[in-house]
Amino acid sequence: MNAGFEPRQEICSTPRVAAYQTLQQNGILLDQLTDETAGLRIAVHRTGAEMVSLARRDASGNWRGFLYRDGETAPPAEGWANHATVMGYFLHRLWKEQSVYRGTVIHGGNHGFLRHVEFDAPEVRGGALVYRVPADRIPAGAYPLRVSLELSYTLSAEGVRVEFLFHNEEPELEAHVSFGIHPGFAVTSPQTCRVLFPEGKYLRYMAPGNFLDGKVEVIPVAGGEMPFAREKLPDSFLLGLDGVSSRIFTLEDAGLGHRVVLDFSEVPFLTLWSDMNSFLCLEPCWGLPDSNPPKPFEQKVGIQTLAAGGSLRRGFGIRPDFLS
Repeated sequence: MNAGFEPRQEICSTPRVAAYQTLQQNGILLDQLTDETAGLRIAVHRTGAEMVSLARRDASGNWRGFLYRDGETAPPAEGWANHATVMGYFLHRLWKEQSVYRGTVIHGGNHGFLRHVEFDAPEVRGGALVYRVPADRIPAGAYPLRVSLELSYTLSAEGVRVEFLFHNEEPELEAHVSFGIHPGFAVTSPQTCRVLFPEGKYLRYMAPGNFLDGKVEVIPVAGGEMPFAREKLPDSFLLGLDGVSSRIFTLEDAGLGHRVVLDFSEVPFLTLWSDMNSFLCLEPCWGLPDSNPPKPFEQKVGIQTLAAGGSLRRGFGIRPDFLS
């Protein structure tokens, strides 16, 4: 974490020595959770419940951040300004920033409304920060049904687990959502870092102009280095993972001495993206962008369904570590 963060108060400690405190930097309120046993620390921005720091203590006892611009809250001079954007109740783009859901027009910019929510203080529970969106706090015009959300970040010896738990409070209607996280991991360069893919058959969804055109390419991968041209990362690679049995992905950067292991066992889609600054995004996604021409919201490719009165729990794991 950068110098200049000022602890304001310690709220609680868990048996795992996961200590919580709030921090202020540049007038921005952050929630910090530290697990000294695991040597892990995160800081989360109340706006959007976005991780702005994911750090591990190294062998010398120093905290080292793994996200792009880790711990920084001032905007960069140019390029991508986020760290790990939370996406939902849709993700990526809607055609002309709107969609029709059961006859109701919904509006929203890139990645949906969650990134702009001003969250209340989280519940600190069992080594986790838990943020909530009650159904009555969904912005008018953004989503028409009563579907609440709990978003949690849990620290353990295995790393950080990020989990979405949606509750459909409609007694008679199915509900539909898509969601994910847009983490940018620090690298020396997206051209030189190693991205290791597990074996499987990947489905690449073509999306010229960031909208699906209906074309899908099957890409067999024997396991090993990412089989995509790095210079095309600004256009994004949208990948379906149904044909991949072991969904463990690894990002390594020799220049920084970082290794990040991503457990995407519950994840149906992966997006790869970079604006070619010193980061690479590996985004777990439960859904895909809108199509051109667009489809009704409930028919979007990859949309997730919640039964009336039902729930949906999905998540993924991040294990930051150091190269030998």
